[in-house]
Amino acid sequence: MNLSRRTFIASAALLPIACGTPLGYERGTPVAQPNPIPATRGPQVGQEWTYMKRNMFNGKNLGLITERVASIGSTIVIERSDESGDKLASEIQGPWGMVLTDTQWPRVLTFNPAIPLWPQELAATWNKQSVSKYKLAGYPDTAYGWQEYMSAHGWEQVTVPAGTFLTLRYQSLINYESNDDNKVNCIRKQTVWFAPSIGRWVARESSGSYQIQGILGTPNLEDSFQWQLTSYK
Repeated sequence: MNLSRRTFIASAALLPIACGTPLGYERGTPVAQPNPIPATRGPQVGQEWTYMKRNMFNGKNLGLITERVASIGSTIVIERSDESGDKLASEIQGPWGMVLTDTQWPRVLTFNPAIPLWPQELAATWNKQSVSKYKLAGYPDTAYGWQEYMSAHGWEQVTVPAGTFLTLRYQSLINYESNDDNKVNCIRKQTVWFAPSIGRWVARESSGSYQIQGILGTPNLEDSFQWQLTSYK
């Protein structure tokens, strides 16, 4: 197969790959879909979530990250800081649940159009494919392709340091165009446990891989991480 920097997975091929079990360590207890389906908590200034980040390869804790709703208008700005209080890049949504500036990846990405952060319908059968373009922070003149298939996989009770939550588990498979011409077949996968009661996820796991242009064989693995909610308000 002729590998190209701009080669994307066909839509049909995305569907079965995104299904399956969580990526790593987190496990929930399956429960029936609630009736009625709980509403997602809307954003209010001052809402806050703190997460512990862990390297899934060696189990090392990488510190706490606090996310706080700072402003609500045409967009929702979620400011972020580390455990030392140093500011990190802000997440920007618009509308709620649709991300414009995403901080969850190794580099800050800005999407146009916005893409879903969680299932737009809280149902175990929901799925959607999104196609967008992203720009890297500091490089506003070049946009790259982003194709994401998101699918829900059922309701689960999940226990994390912040407590036990009713969550909808969903997974995403992402095929993206790298800004590095040498990287092709760039894939990211994530499993997320979204808790409507707090308007955010309580656990998340992510991993990634890529190949080098012209070199076939086993993909190169990127870092794999887990986040767990430690507190919220």
